[in-house]
Amino acid sequence: MKSTIKKRAGFDGQRLIVVPKKIGTDFLTKDPITKQIYITDIGYYPKANHHYVDRSQGVTQHIIIYCVEGQGWVSFDKKKVNIAPSQFIVIPANKAHKYGADENNPWTIYWVHFKGHISDYVVSLLQQHVQNYQPHISYNENRIKLFEEIYNNLAKGYSGDNLRYVNMTFYHFLSSLIYEDKFNSNAKSVSVNPVNTVIKFMQDRIHDVVTLQQLAQAVNLSVSYFSALFRQQTGYSPIEYFNHLKVQEACQYLSFSNLSVKEMASRLGIEDQYYFSRLFSKLMGMSPSEYRKKNGASVKSNSVG
Repeated sequence: MKSTIKKRAGFDGQRLIVVPKKIGTDFLTKDPITKQIYITDIGYYPKANHHYVDRSQGVTQHIIIYCVEGQGWVSFDKKKVNIAPSQFIVIPANKAHKYGADENNPWTIYWVHFKGHISDYVVSLLQQHVQNYQPHISYNENRIKLFEEIYNNLAKGYSGDNLRYVNMTFYHFLSSLIYEDKFNSNAKSVSVNPVNTVIKFMQDRIHDVVTLQQLAQAVNLSVSYFSALFRQQTGYSPIEYFNHLKVQEACQYLSFSNLSVKEMASRLGIEDQYYFSRLFSKLMGMSPSEYRKKNGASVKSNSVG
């Protein structure tokens, strides 16, 4: 299978998350809720100059690309479709395709890859609302907020509850595309609890060495009670969860920088690069170098949008 992604070192403000393969096989494909439909990759590319993707045999996930600024194009089914602001396109799984940003006015896109038992049916619903492959939807700030809700929560890690919430919220995002006239734009409220506070604390100190005691102190709880509460709500120990977030950050480095594994580990507060490599491989199902080869800039790839 030949798949090529070409872009510069990155787009200023770019973001992406690739859900670890192990999380997919251990949870997403087995959980009664998430196995129906789940996100495998998600991202945002602003003013994506020189963005170009060519996948001669497609990928195993369905792809949605939603353009909010600039222009781009998508080619599949022997058709080349120009994409403008407030338009989205659906590329079905396993279908050869190419797409890229306009050279003079590069697009800003939100994109997501997804699969699951009912994903084919969802794609058919989306396509029913597509005329000439170019559905136009009115810009809605709440739809963007919904995407951000999905992305920001997925960035918090891979607890079972979090993965269910993210992918159930994804249903709402999909429904906003399929049933725009019925799209409910009511704002969501976010509850605050000690575990959420500590996860934010972890994200803010992703490059530091943080002890279990420091995490407990951040919410004024004893270490034993805090550890039990954290595991109850996330399914992981606090340090294990923190390491998941560090690996997630490492994926960004591997995709968008030329940092060595040693430099990367150091930036993430991990002195032993070999321990970091083992940690990364255990969670992602491949070594950092393999991940970079698959998902890094100007390399072959099968999954990143």
